[in-house]
Amino acid sequence: MKKHLLPLFTVMAAFAMFGCNNTKVPATEKKTGESVVETAPAETAAPADAQEVAGTKTVKLSNGASVTWIQDNESEKLNPISLFGDVSDSLVESLNMPEGIPASVSTFLLQADGKNILFDAGLGAFGGKMLSRLAALGINADNIDIVYLTHFHVDHIAGLVEKDAAGIDTKAFKNASIYAGKVEYDAWMEHIPKNDLQKMVMELYRDSLHLFAFGDSLPHGVLAIDAIGHTPGHTAFQVSNLLIIGDLMHGYALQKDHPEINSNYDMDKEKSIESRKRIMQYAKDNKLLMAGMHLPPPGFAE
Repeated sequence: MKKHLLPLFTVMAAFAMFGCNNTKVPATEKKTGESVVETAPAETAAPADAQEVAGTKTVKLSNGASVTWIQDNESEKLNPISLFGDVSDSLVESLNMPEGIPASVSTFLLQADGKNILFDAGLGAFGGKMLSRLAALGINADNIDIVYLTHFHVDHIAGLVEKDAAGIDTKAFKNASIYAGKVEYDAWMEHIPKNDLQKMVMELYRDSLHLFAFGDSLPHGVLAIDAIGHTPGHTAFQVSNLLIIGDLMHGYALQKDHPEINSNYDMDKEKSIESRKRIMQYAKDNKLLMAGMHLPPPGFAE
């Protein structure tokens, strides 16, 4: 591994753009998964009274596991209508949201089989509040066992990195295995420009990185689902009756009824529309609770 990794501050320009070695392929197992009841988690490592911690909300899944929404951004977030291209005036007026569409930057903590599992790592040094909110729940970074990545935009992976006492970039989650889609990994490593942060993070976690394919069943009953469009390997994850949709929607109030509308962040517009329609219908047909990284607080939608 390289002794000197690229400092995190050098990728500020990449964050502005997106707002948003051999690796190991894991052995797999198969599982899938109804109505959600809010409760404090029952796991031994579960956050007690998570409902009372600002910027969090915990629900219990039908398989007995718990998932906690963690708001990573500090204050209210409104995405401007201009983010969604050429939207008609009549549609804008029907939303009655002249200041913008409520959103968030979020991560999710799954607690299953006695393990702490994160979905995405958030903003990190770019203003992320995930670690402080985890601490308020009684969990520190060393307690995280797995991080599943929906994709490689900055607001989803920057939280994997922190500075050590000498100011060197190091792992934020020293005991965690990182699971990333092979399609996403290959695209960022080989084809997408302005990828210094992505390459640095993947190199940093090289020895704990696992690449998966769409359709793989991953540890603790997590299923990887093709959600490409927002990025080349954008992934949704299902566990029990929960469907983690990543960046499928940046403006839920608009896109839930108009999935044909993209955000400017969606890299392949046509595929993004197809994935949004397909996955929203899949969630409806299977009565799944959706959890989205940019859904408005508290991060869940049916």
